[in-house]
Amino acid sequence: MYEGMLFALCLLTLVLFQSTASCELRPVLAQVPKRLPAGYVIAEGKEELTLKGCAAKPVAFTSSDPDFTVNTDGTIITVRGLEITTKQFSVLVQDENRSDWKVDIILSCKDEKSSSVAHKRTKRRWRPLPFSIIENDSPPFPKELEMISSDSSVNYTVYYQISGQGVTTDPKELFILNKNTGMLSVTRAVDREQYPQFNFIARVFDVSGRETDAFLPITVNVEDKNDNAPEFIGSRFFTVEERCRAGTVIGQVNATDKDQAKTPHTLIKFTLHNATDMFSIDPFTGVITAKTNTLDREAQDKVYVEIEIRDMGGASSGLFSRGTVVITLTDVNDNPPTFKEKLYKAKVQENQENVLVTRIPVEDKDLVNTSNWKALFEVTKGNESGNFRMETDPKTNEGLLYVIKGLDFEKTPLVKLEITARNEVPLVGTDTKWLSVPLELSVGDEDEGPEFNPAILYLKVKENVANGTIIGTYKALDPENKNSNGIKYYKMTDPGNWITVVENTGELKTANTIDRESPLVHKDMYNITIRAVDESKKTGKGMVIIQIEDVNDNMPVILDPDLIMCSKDDMLSSVLVEAVDLDQRPYSTPFIFELGADHDGKWKMKDATESSVVLEQAVALPTGLYSVPLLVKDLQGFGKEQTVNVRVCTCEREENGVGICGARSASSSLGSLGILALVLSGLLLLLLSLLLIFICSTKRDKLYISDDTGTGGMLLKSNTEAPGEEVKDGALLMIPGTEVVDGSLQSGLMESKNVTSASGRYGQQFFQGGGVYNTTTQEFGTEKFYSSGRYDNNLYGNNTLQKLSNRSALDTWKTNGRYLDRKLAYFGDKEEGRYADDLLKTYGHEGMGSPAGSVGCCSNLGEQESVDFLNTLGPKFKPLADVCYTTNRTGN
Repeated sequence: MYEGMLFALCLLTLVLFQSTASCELRPVLAQVPKRLPAGYVIAEGKEELTLKGCAAKPVAFTSSDPDFTVNTDGTIITVRGLEITTKQFSVLVQDENRSDWKVDIILSCKDEKSSSVAHKRTKRRWRPLPFSIIENDSPPFPKELEMISSDSSVNYTVYYQISGQGVTTDPKELFILNKNTGMLSVTRAVDREQYPQFNFIARVFDVSGRETDAFLPITVNVEDKNDNAPEFIGSRFFTVEERCRAGTVIGQVNATDKDQAKTPHTLIKFTLHNATDMFSIDPFTGVITAKTNTLDREAQDKVYVEIEIRDMGGASSGLFSRGTVVITLTDVNDNPPTFKEKLYKAKVQENQENVLVTRIPVEDKDLVNTSNWKALFEVTKGNESGNFRMETDPKTNEGLLYVIKGLDFEKTPLVKLEITARNEVPLVGTDTKWLSVPLELSVGDEDEGPEFNPAILYLKVKENVANGTIIGTYKALDPENKNSNGIKYYKMTDPGNWITVVENTGELKTANTIDRESPLVHKDMYNITIRAVDESKKTGKGMVIIQIEDVNDNMPVILDPDLIMCSKDDMLSSVLVEAVDLDQRPYSTPFIFELGADHDGKWKMKDATESSVVLEQAVALPTGLYSVPLLVKDLQGFGKEQTVNVRVCTCEREENGVGICGARSASSSLGSLGILALVLSGLLLLLLSLLLIFICSTKRDKLYISDDTGTGGMLLKSNTEAPGEEVKDGALLMIPGTEVVDGSLQSGLMESKNVTSASGRYGQQFFQGGGVYNTTTQEFGTEKFYSSGRYDNNLYGNNTLQKLSNRSALDTWKTNGRYLDRKLAYFGDKEEGRYADDLLKTYGHEGMGSPAGSVGCCSNLGEQESVDFLNTLGPKFKPLADVCYTTNRTGN
């Protein structure tokens, strides 16, 4: 073992300390036992090594065979136990100059008898040792390489043969052997990049053809020659942000060389040939970095960098290639928007709203249509009242200044603004700030309408104040002369018609009761709007907000006076009574609950809260309905006695701990009156149905009458005559010969139309209980009868309407009598065939023609009456039309 370690030390001392320029390495041969245990040291005497000129210091060792390892001191040791006959591997040695050298290790098996002497030298049977050839060697060929010989040639006359790669397999016949002398030669040049190593075997035979020695493995290594220039691989397109920090890694340029790895032939050096002020490159890794922090996309967005790659570590004798790397500078927001002018001026008329005033162009050197280029504008000074808004034109990137609230020339004839432009993203890589520019906006004068001051007037009024009470004055001023002369005031909105405004003075008076509890009041506020009109008919608008103060005008009211009390066994039951008051405190809660003066002592109260009390039986009561008087008063003692109807019933079940009365008790609350009401409703419905059938099925008969002149006349009996008996008094006002014109009533008159008809015409539209009815006109002969008017119960008292209606009813029926007399006389002048004639008549325009056809005096006599028009009635009348049609066909 000691001899093995000494051998290894000698080996490394002689091999690894040679200079890279003149080292000549020879393989190491060693004989070892057939079975090698783990940890066995492989070594042989140092006199077998032939090392010349090596002086560099070794720094790393690597074994090509995983069964062996090399310590840092150069000792070669087996990693695991193994059995061999012959073994060949190599050790890669790297010196301090980063040069790599390979030492071949050849192991052969020795006799077992001599295995006890582990490292005793034995005579080799073959020679020479493995050797190398130079890649792409120059002619002439063949060239002698080495002579091989076997020790058996001493005892026998022998000849040699070789076979394997480069001899009998591709590339065939590269190596030839003089079979008599054993001289090995190469026949042509070899490319190491294609065949870095050849392995074949040599055999020896005597003249009889018997093999006299074991075959010899031969390895021929092809020594690399620097015959390949380095080549670029991978992408050569990189991007980096402008204004990046110096030293920012941009990308890595990759290159390769087909020559032998880890030799000077493949040691590539990278060199920049331009843009050296902007970028730098690592000479051996190819990593490109930014050399400065001033890269500017606006000056040059793409940089074309020429790079040279040269092997032999950049030595002048090395082969090289050149290529171009494209570095794209991406944009950052390093340029703020700049204004083209130092001062902008614009003009706008006063009171204009939502109008474009001016466009403000800007310039930005950053990349167009990106967040770094798009501008945002803001009025940073002069917009304290919110009169202006700024937007950006997405196409031109201009600032658009809008007036959104009208300006007042009398207050500010010249508005000075400051406009600031910024981008959508913050500025980076620069100390420049956002820029601003002044803008002067001239306001044009116009003749304006009156203005209320203040625009919103707040008034406090107690509810229920007397009608006619002045609650305030709301005046407007002419902005031109600053006075209110000649201005008139009118209401625009007043939902409850609670306020009147004096036209000439602007005084506000109560017209109706102001009720804080009205649904028109929101949060104790009631709004009205007032319009002011000056002499030039220009108008202004103002708002009055009335804050209504509460008064104690509402008493507490029991929410549910009909209560059900569920009685269980002999327990005294109770029920909750709740009350509510529409007023606010201190005119509402807490309520005071007391039993009425006439209570019978069967009830008592407990557990009173602000708005409720528990009503409890004082004694056990049988089931039935009980009336309990309760006095409920608010905090001010304002209240009245109210009656609570308590129905005591027997508990049938419980839900959530609350007793529930049975269905029988609940249904019994309907009572006899309810059942009677249901029966009477059914009978009434049946009666109406019979009446409808009777009316629709009545057959029309012709009635002949005689007038005073002896001539006959004919009237058609009809069930659609109108007006009928229901027109008795003020429901329909008809005043012949005149029109109602009385104060403000005149505004409700509707213009009558002349209608010429042989048979007359009625056409009225009215709303009972207050509203509008239309006018009618009748004309027979030379007399005309007009009826028109308007009434409104909200504006006029019932006395006036009663007087008008009495007189109207009397005059109307007189008119009707005169109309009938003239009609009978008119028909008496014609012969009997007159009744079948249909004369042309003139009517007032009433829209499109009726599908029912003519309504002349004789249209019902000339042909069979058609009821097809019933099919055109609306869906509401369709069922009734079907009934009438069926009845009419049955009657005929």
